[in-house]
Amino acid sequence: MAVTEASLLRQCPLLLPQNRSKTVYEGFISAQGRDFHLRIVLPEDLQLKNARLLCSWQLRTILSGYHRIVQQEVALKNRQELYALPPPPQFYSSLIEEIGTLGWDKLVYADTCFSTIKLKAEDASGREHLITLKLKAKYPAESPDYFVDFPVPFCASWTPQSSLISIYSQFLAAIESLKAFWDVMDEIDEKTWVLEPEKPPRSATARRIALVVKPLGIKLSRNIHLWDPENSVLQNLKDVLEIDFPARAILEKSDFTMDCGICYAYQLDGTIPDQVCDNSQCGQPFHQICLYEWLRGLLTSRQSFNIIFGECPYCSKPITLKMSGRKH
Repeated sequence: MAVTEASLLRQCPLLLPQNRSKTVYEGFISAQGRDFHLRIVLPEDLQLKNARLLCSWQLRTILSGYHRIVQQEVALKNRQELYALPPPPQFYSSLIEEIGTLGWDKLVYADTCFSTIKLKAEDASGREHLITLKLKAKYPAESPDYFVDFPVPFCASWTPQSSLISIYSQFLAAIESLKAFWDVMDEIDEKTWVLEPEKPPRSATARRIALVVKPLGIKLSRNIHLWDPENSVLQNLKDVLEIDFPARAILEKSDFTMDCGICYAYQLDGTIPDQVCDNSQCGQPFHQICLYEWLRGLLTSRQSFNIIFGECPYCSKPITLKMSGRKH
């Protein structure tokens, strides 16, 4: 993870991580003398070669010109790995012995060279967790690379005398330390309608949930003293906001006006409508970029720094848009 982050920051200093697990980066890059907005979504193993790029069609056109060069570099790297010397026999014998001691039931996956293995563990609440280990030819003298789906960094200690058993034990300890956090998030996932992320990974620390619109701000300031640390987060939210959260199992998507009121789509370049009209009689949601383009085209709108003032496309009441750097 540290290597990937350092590489990104060194090559693209205007790309910044958007979450604690550092699987999403967003910002600007320069190409052919122009600045372009870019969003990078990394896979669980944080490998840049499998990353998804969300950008404008202009930048995509520029990047497509380098596609063949990248393919040639990848092919050369794969050829070098193909002809690399295999690990010595004791590498495999000691590894097989360690897996046997650990328990073959813990092994989920191993490639043909045993250079990449996945081990599973179950926490006290019955959740299954995986750790992916990439072993090097000098293992165990050299620490393996490891990848987990945690909301916080997982830093395992390693010495030349360490083994799979030692790193697995540290993996188990980290899982148990996060049990309370995952219990809270699971309750929210099970008892509310989570809009984003649609399939939350264990590393996700935030949820965007559907609410029945009421004057929540007033209730929050009036009832904040009711927050009880002994209760769950969900129960506290119910008490303070005086609402019941709608669950996906009870309500259908059609019960909520979720699509953008301008482009009539739910997702646009990986984002969902996150701007809502303040008029309680309207409450229409919009994508930030859609609302920006709409307000920019109005003769009556005005802009002060990164804030645009105009009228809602639906109810014509005043609406304010604060740009957060996501504009294409």
